[in-house]
Amino acid sequence: MTGADLRGADLRGADLRGANLTCANLRGANLRGANLLGAYLMMSDFTGANLTGANLTSSDLRCAKYTQEQIDSAITDEVTIF
Repeated sequence: MTGADLRGADLRGADLRGANLTCANLRGANLRGANLLGAYLMMSDFTGANLTGANLTSSDLRCAKYTQEQIDSAITDEVTIF
């Protein structure tokens, strides 16, 4: 799913463990409660996305576009952020 266009997608509670969403467009997507454990999210755009309760444990968010508020609302442990 590299480069996937998921703008505005309803991904509430989705199981995306280990998904490769590198360079994905997730603008305005609803990822509330989604499981992104170990997902590859490098260079993805989360502008306006809902990450409340999303599990980002062990995910790679290098060079992704997001706000601190979005990260604070998600479940994070051992997330790679640069």
